[in-house]
Amino acid sequence: MSSIETDFMIPPPQPNPESIAHHQNQKTLSSLVLQPLEWLKMMSSASHPTLVIGIIVYGLNLGFIESYFRVVTDYYWKDVQRINPSSAQLYAGLYFIPWMLRPLWGLLSDVFPIRGYHRRPYFIAASVIGALSAVLVTMISTLPVSLALVCFIGVVCGMAIATATIDACIAKRSIEVKELAPELQSLRGVCLSFGDLFGFFVSGFLVHLLGPQEALGLLTIAPASFLVLGFLIYELRSFSNPTHASNKVAERVGSAMQNMYKTMKFPQVWKPSLFMFLSLALSYSTHEGHFYWYTDPKLGPGFSKEFIGMMYAIGAVGSIVGVFIYHKFLKDYPLRTLLFYAQLIYAVSGLLDLMFILRWNLPLGIPDSLFIIIEETVLHIIARIRWMPMVVLSTRLCPLGIEGTFFALLMCIDSLGSLSSKMIGGVVLHLFNISRTNFSNLWLAVLVRNCLRLGTLALIFLVPNVTQHDVLVPSNNISSNKYSNSRVEEATLELVPLVEN
Repeated sequence: MSSIETDFMIPPPQPNPESIAHHQNQKTLSSLVLQPLEWLKMMSSASHPTLVIGIIVYGLNLGFIESYFRVVTDYYWKDVQRINPSSAQLYAGLYFIPWMLRPLWGLLSDVFPIRGYHRRPYFIAASVIGALSAVLVTMISTLPVSLALVCFIGVVCGMAIATATIDACIAKRSIEVKELAPELQSLRGVCLSFGDLFGFFVSGFLVHLLGPQEALGLLTIAPASFLVLGFLIYELRSFSNPTHASNKVAERVGSAMQNMYKTMKFPQVWKPSLFMFLSLALSYSTHEGHFYWYTDPKLGPGFSKEFIGMMYAIGAVGSIVGVFIYHKFLKDYPLRTLLFYAQLIYAVSGLLDLMFILRWNLPLGIPDSLFIIIEETVLHIIARIRWMPMVVLSTRLCPLGIEGTFFALLMCIDSLGSLSSKMIGGVVLHLFNISRTNFSNLWLAVLVRNCLRLGTLALIFLVPNVTQHDVLVPSNNISSNKYSNSRVEEATLELVPLVEN
């Protein structure tokens, strides 16, 4: 028999199924690691790698301080100041005052450069204000309620100034490369969610270990990161004649205000802005009532500090899942359709709160701890999916040249809605006589809130029936403005090393 015939008779070697499975697992693991890196590389090449770094640093630190701040201040009001949930709810509403002033922070960064820089000094200012406020409320254990509230508002003020500054960078780049708007907002959302996750995870343990008063000291971490960004961020320095500086500032302020007013008159701008406000305000918050009930060992489940932090941390994982679902499956859907179904699911999910307060989970054989974890996860996924298209819509409404100011104005509307939600919730808790020792009407407050969430669906016509990539503001809105044109040329934002050449 010839060698050729022998070769035909020998069967080819069969691949090992175990090796194939191992190779496929390695490939899957590799893709899970490489896909996010490719995503970051894509955004870096389309904008600038240092902008991506800035969003990551900002998002992680702001997410941490927001979540940590939420837990530690809740315990501070409850265990140190010992106030009722309705009062704590009203005080929490006042935290949104600095967020409502975001147009002011945006206006300052747009038209009031310091030593020729529009962004860097405002990161530094945010750091100083936030850090000093956190140190003061931590060091003085006998602060009256009013001064403690002022300090907490100061901490939030630092967050708001830093947010307005980074939002100006994101909005500007989203206008220049419109396809980047969902990508940059997704990155921002992911980083905020991971920061939330870590902040919630450590908050309960640290409050238990240090106590609510001493645990406030960690609120200085995020302001320190804002200080770093202030020294790292580089922008082309603008030089002006000192003799004409005051006239130039006045001209910029007047021009910015005029363009903001002109833009807000467009129906495709004020209508979705009105929807964003009403969808937040009508869904009033009962968070403090829930928190006091969660931690009551006699009238409620009696969750420990560690479990409260862990519960919120698992909810933050839900936020990350929500961002992933939006980015992977929903970012190309029309805005009106997406927001309608997101609001509908948001309203229906409120029934989970009602079931838990009425303890319907116990006859079903579901322990309190398991039910609240499921509830927090579901609610955070839905809330994030509902939030993402609103932020993308806000970036699409910003005219180039006053992007920082106008995006801050739109986010001010968002904060006004949140403040109204907190304030209305505090009034509702008071009217239903919900206190530190009485939660009998908490279910009724939640039921009314759920009905209002459903009623918001009737306002969906205010949202434009467009895709998330469409241009909503006419291109000639501010094209003739010389201030706008000069700002486009001057405000090229980058992050560079500390040493400048």
